[in-house]
Amino acid sequence: MKFLIVFVALFAVALAAPAGQEAQILRSESDVGPESFKYDWETSDGQAAQAQGQLNNAGSEHESLAVQGSYRFVGDDGVTYEVKYIADENGFQPQGAHLPVAPEA
Repeated sequence: MKFLIVFVALFAVALAAPAGQEAQILRSESDVGPESFKYDWETSDGQAAQAQGQLNNAGSEHESLAVQGSYRFVGDDGVTYEVKYIADENGFQPQGAHLPVAPEA
């Protein structure tokens, strides 16, 4: 499960890369255990991601994965976008200066 989340995140960033440019890996670290994971990477084209996750209630019917992290990329408009997020039993909760915010109820 954890490997799948990391793989999907890396795959999504790879698809977002502009064609014809080859980025160099500047930093890449990961630590994957049975009940937690952590990764951090950065490329020369301005992309980066980091996350850490913890398995909660292991072995129970209420088992869940809580992840906290961020990613950034340079858009087609030349602007660097960054998203910080929490993903847990309450869903995916992104925050970023470019993301719309719901009005107060």
